[in-house]
Amino acid sequence: MNTSVRRFIFFFAGLAILLGAFAASRFLSQQKDPPARKPAVAQVRQVDTMHVRNATIPTTLEIQGELVAFDKIDLFAEVSGALESSSRPFKVGSYFPKGSVLIRIDDEEARLSLLSQKSSLLNAITQLMPDLKIDYPESFRHWRDYLGAFSPEQPIQPFPEPANEQEKYFIASRNLYSQYYSIKSAEERLGKYTLYAPFSGVITQAGIHPGAVVRAGQKLGELMNTGNYELAATVALRDLKYIQPGSVVNLWSEDIPGKWAGRIKRINDQVDAGTQTVKVFVSLSGEGLRENMYMRGEVQASHIDKALKVPRNLLVDQKSLYVVQDSFLQLQEVQVVKITEEAAIVRGITDGTPILKTMPPGAFDGMKVKLAARREGDSGSKGDVEAIGSLE
Repeated sequence: MNTSVRRFIFFFAGLAILLGAFAASRFLSQQKDPPARKPAVAQVRQVDTMHVRNATIPTTLEIQGELVAFDKIDLFAEVSGALESSSRPFKVGSYFPKGSVLIRIDDEEARLSLLSQKSSLLNAITQLMPDLKIDYPESFRHWRDYLGAFSPEQPIQPFPEPANEQEKYFIASRNLYSQYYSIKSAEERLGKYTLYAPFSGVITQAGIHPGAVVRAGQKLGELMNTGNYELAATVALRDLKYIQPGSVVNLWSEDIPGKWAGRIKRINDQVDAGTQTVKVFVSLSGEGLRENMYMRGEVQASHIDKALKVPRNLLVDQKSLYVVQDSFLQLQEVQVVKITEEAAIVRGITDGTPILKTMPPGAFDGMKVKLAARREGDSGSKGDVEAIGSLE
């Protein structure tokens, strides 16, 4: 037997074995019945519901911003001279009550110059007295009293009123009015050598030291009132209708404990073109506040009538809510009046309509549901009023 015949026999033998194995498995599979299939059972989701009770809902508007001092001024020197030491150091952080001396500049030269001008005026009036006694005897007594009360160390007093036009021209011809107003100007300038605090506050900038020569126009520092602040916040244009000047604002900081109450003082008329927001300024004061501190708050805004407040995650496409009718979910479109970070205020659902308390996974319009059984004594309103508002 040659090799080719042997290969032919092996091939057909292998094929016969495969066909026999297939036939045997087919015969054995027909000896037992196939397992019965279980009928498909529709899955019914169990949900919690609440019944709508429309009501008047007080709204709040969240704001945030940085504190700025309401009163803050830059201090400049209007005169020149050497800076003198004072009882309170002019340093950053130093507190100055209203009316106290902030800065005192050496005024000795200006004071002596003023005394010289007053002495010249005193001499001119003295030389004028004989002529007044002869030409204007009715005014002589007034000028004599003025001369007797004249003191170079005291602020200059106004001249006696002339009895007629001739007397006024006579006084003017002696250059007395010019000297009087020059002295008044010098007195005003002498007062600028001492700076007084216009309000109680602290120094936030200081660029001078005692003994240094101060130049006219030089910036000396900055004074800030620590008792009155403003919060500069931005409000979306669409929310501006809910607030007005005088609205109460509750504020807090995430960095320090405590809460503060303020009021809206001003609302800017200009709208930011890029963000469509409006600047709102809240006035507040209290302990612990500092400039540039970041604060958050809530404005007690206007009330919304005949509305419902629900968790924001119950809204579908920001315009609809699921209601339960005949054990099926139905999507009902509502009017969204206001949306906050956690809740939404809507209108358009009738009182007593059951709506979902929480959104079930995979909810869809037409989904069959089963109401969850309430526990005994659970009215469904105690916990819901706190969390959701006007639902029962």
